Amino acid sequence: MGYEDLRDWLDQVARFGELLRLNGADWNLEIGGLCDIIVRETKKNVPAILFDEVRGYPKGMRALFGTQSSLKRLALTVGLPLEYDSMMDFVKAFHHKIRTLETVPPVMVNTGPVTQNVMEGDQVDLYKFPVPFHHELDGGRYFGTAHVVLTQHPDDGWYNLGTYRCMVHDKSTLGLHISAGKHGRIHRDIYFERGQPMKVVVATGTDPALYLAASTEIPWGVPEYDYAGGLKGEPIRVMRGPYTGFPIPASAEIVVEGECYPGELKDEGPFGEWAGYYANRGLEKVPEPVIHVKRIMYRTDPILTCAQPSRPPHEYSFSRSIVRSGLLWDELEKAGVPDIKGVWCHEAGGSRLFTIVSIKQRYPGHARQAGILASQVHSGAYVGRYVVVVDEDIDPSNTYDDLWAIATRSDPERSIEILRRCWSSSADPALPVDQKLFNSRCIIDACRPYEWKDKFYPVAETSSEFRAKLLKKWGDEILEGV
Repeated sequence: MGYEDLRDWLDQVARFGELLRLNGADWNLEIGGLCDIIVRETKKNVPAILFDEVRGYPKGMRALFGTQSSLKRLALTVGLPLEYDSMMDFVKAFHHKIRTLETVPPVMVNTGPVTQNVMEGDQVDLYKFPVPFHHELDGGRYFGTAHVVLTQHPDDGWYNLGTYRCMVHDKSTLGLHISAGKHGRIHRDIYFERGQPMKVVVATGTDPALYLAASTEIPWGVPEYDYAGGLKGEPIRVMRGPYTGFPIPASAEIVVEGECYPGELKDEGPFGEWAGYYANRGLEKVPEPVIHVKRIMYRTDPILTCAQPSRPPHEYSFSRSIVRSGLLWDELEKAGVPDIKGVWCHEAGGSRLFTIVSIKQRYPGHARQAGILASQVHSGAYVGRYVVVVDEDIDPSNTYDDLWAIATRSDPERSIEILRRCWSSSADPALPVDQKLFNSRCIIDACRPYEWKDKFYPVAETSSEFRAKLLKKWGDEILEGV
């Protein structure tokens, strides 16, 4: 279908019935709590939620949650057909798209809608926007949760866009929390090691494809602008930021330009995170770098895009699971693993901690190869925990069947491998505060034992052929009301 920018995308979402408008909610806990309830209680097609007339703010100062919480909205974002029979069908389609993806560089324009309003110097005021206080135990209001943070490598010159949380300290400063090993963190560390300041752009309300690219694992050195253009099928429009000189998204809703200085830290957090815990240092505040905001540009009636992480399933766990599954599938194939039939990065693990890979076994060790690589390729290496490898007759997105495969096809003595000293994070909820450098991985081979897989006990179930015959004869009667 295609779309121009976030606003055009929202118009299309509204037309196919997946936009919920709520007026009059409070920025202080209510909009985040309402989002949490809607995600958990909606039985099908969690809507995007647009809050307007937020308490204390004029009409038109809006906050948007849940942009990617349905298959149809994800499909619209990446230019795929809008209807699929199952999640795994969409994962397969998305995997095929990224396997054949041709990147599209951004196009430079002189100006864009984001320049409609400008704040500089003493006029800068982050509280002009309905910045949410998300969770009851948080340490502050968070401007950046469904956004992009733009940094530039000091030597190579390439730009990285990542989604790194930004807490409001006051009207002109933001906290910047980036986990170790993330590309933006590497940029930051290089600047600070040299005693140099680092310019930063924070943009919210960007093209949905750009947010999708920035919030997933794109290989080192690959510009997210180019990747997002490839997903969308047309270039992202950018313009030069007046303060930073960076290419900023010209149609974003709000763009903040600023600078971080080496050695300057300020207490940040706590913040309820993607795994469902306050896992950084519990409820302690942690010193983090500060962004001094020099300039804010924003559209008239701006939309602050937000994400509400919490105990899964949460506002963006669904989309992250689907996207990461497709990325991991692609990386496994590029690493040389053949005959992959499906990948699912489960929502219960925040798309990172519990991964299932389905294969058709071709040779001895095939299952172990798939499991170990799934735990270590780029999209699976950060804060992984469990990888389960199953046979081709198991739909990895079907949790009941996954557990059936573990329970009936694996044996603990021969089926489990442990990898130690792997890439952890401050967000890892299973580790104490002083032990977050490394974690371990468990690989569970839940495939039929290779040595006698062709003689493995037959499955007791209705065959697909006989099932189709029964449904043709009895389907209307037995499935009515089901």
